[in-house]
Amino acid sequence: MKKEIDILLVEDNEDDVYMIMSVFEESTLLNLTYHAEDGEEALSYLRKEGEFSAFKTPELILLDINMPIKGGFDVLEELKEDDSLRHIPIIILTTSGRKEDIMKSYGLGASSYIRKPLDFLNFHEILKGFEVYWSVVSEIPKG
Repeated sequence: MKKEIDILLVEDNEDDVYMIMSVFEESTLLNLTYHAEDGEEALSYLRKEGEFSAFKTPELILLDINMPIKGGFDVLEELKEDDSLRHIPIIILTTSGRKEDIMKSYGLGASSYIRKPLDFLNFHEILKGFEVYWSVVSEIPKG
């Protein structure tokens, strides 16, 4: 059974944002509710602070590790310590293939770790597989 999923994308690389949004535009199941350019903005969005007070809580978060202001590991740690947000699956989407980063991500509570390929076609294929897994195969908690 297919279900639509609202996603928060936390990514500072404009090229990656463009590729991700291109795939999401083709999708009938993945709905990008917001794109945060850094960890601070993502946390404000998720906590519904200020201008984000009326925004919808996402059902899934795509989180890059290396970002300005507040990095992905810090965001992941804060979200998993917040009782009102810890249920949201967080997928690390990064270029890093370092074993330390993978271990740390899962240790902090990430639901999945996806390494970004460098070319568009492979990135597209990975994101299509992501769509099938999270919208058809997996069950996600509804806030």
